[in-house]
Amino acid sequence: MRRVTLFVNGSARNGKVVAVYGTLSDLLSVASNKLGIKATSVYNGKGGLIDDIALIRDDDVLFVCEGEPFIDPQTDGRAQEELTGSHTDWLTLNVGGRYFTAGRSTLVNKEPDSMLAHMFKDKDAWGNKQDPRGAFLIDRSPEYFEPILNYLRHGQLIVNDGINLLGSPALFLGVLEEARFFGIDSLIEHLEVAIKNSQPAEDHSPISRKEFVRFLLATPTKSELRCQGLNFSGADLSRLDLRYINFKMANLSRCNLAHANLCCANLERADLSGSVLDCANLQGVKMLCSNAEGASLKGCNFEDPSGLKANLEGKFLFGVDMEGSQMTGINLRVATLKNAKLKNCNLRGATLAGTDLENCDLSGCDLQEANLRGSNVKGAIFEEMLTPLHMSQSVR
Repeated sequence: MRRVTLFVNGSARNGKVVAVYGTLSDLLSVASNKLGIKATSVYNGKGGLIDDIALIRDDDVLFVCEGEPFIDPQTDGRAQEELTGSHTDWLTLNVGGRYFTAGRSTLVNKEPDSMLAHMFKDKDAWGNKQDPRGAFLIDRSPEYFEPILNYLRHGQLIVNDGINLLGSPALFLGVLEEARFFGIDSLIEHLEVAIKNSQPAEDHSPISRKEFVRFLLATPTKSELRCQGLNFSGADLSRLDLRYINFKMANLSRCNLAHANLCCANLERADLSGSVLDCANLQGVKMLCSNAEGASLKGCNFEDPSGLKANLEGKFLFGVDMEGSQMTGINLRVATLKNAKLKNCNLRGATLAGTDLENCDLSGCDLQEANLRGSNVKGAIFEEMLTPLHMSQSVR
């Protein structure tokens, strides 16, 4: 059995005596475990590369490296100085257990005000700690440090495997944090601009009929479909079954909702300005404080046989056309119906208290038992009424 003494390349300290057996790969594996490095090659004392285990003799002194060239530790201490960078322009850094070799000018000249520049500008200026191999210890992530070192070398954000840094968001943000830690100002600015440019543009485009139909088909019939605050502006939603859907605060301006079934839908504070709801089914609909300025609601059905009343309290219906709609018992309290067209509407038992009916055309309407107390009827037209309007209906 042969015994050899192993040292880390360039060092004559902390050697390990091991037995030689098997193949060269076995020896490298033992050297990795004993010396705590990732051994890739072995040199003899004269710098000769050993590529066959048969060349090793008993009591040989061998130097194990991780791929770097051979460094002779016996040349007046110059090798150790080269490794540590004490009197040379080459430095070895141990970043989170991974070794990097870089020129002093790379770390100092590119960003003279950075932390790295201050660390290595002058010898022992920061009292940098060194590991047994003499490499400067930096307790940071090697994965994020490598792109920073490459940037200091050639000004490009490229990792070793050739993948553009912008294609890896997690690595991208990690490098940004490391650049801030080390004070690499030009890289910070570059990364922040790149992050901003890489963000997807905000999509405010309206939802189309095709997209919405997909949502409807994918939603179980017993599940409530929530469309709060969504943008449907200008969409064609005509003749769709939209019962019980929550459209609260949604943008439905200029939508085509003709013949749609909106039974018990929630349209509270929704924007329905300029939309078309002709012949739509609005039984039990909730339209509290919604905006339907200039909308068309001809022939709509608000009347629910079960007694559930539609709620349009406070709704903005300026200039709306609701001719011929069925609105028995509807709640239009304090709504704005100025200049609206309500000809031939069924408003029997409707609540119109405090409603603005200025210049509203109510010709041919059925207002039996409707509550008009406190409403503004200035300029309103009450011709051809089906039932006479009693004074008690409009007196406070």
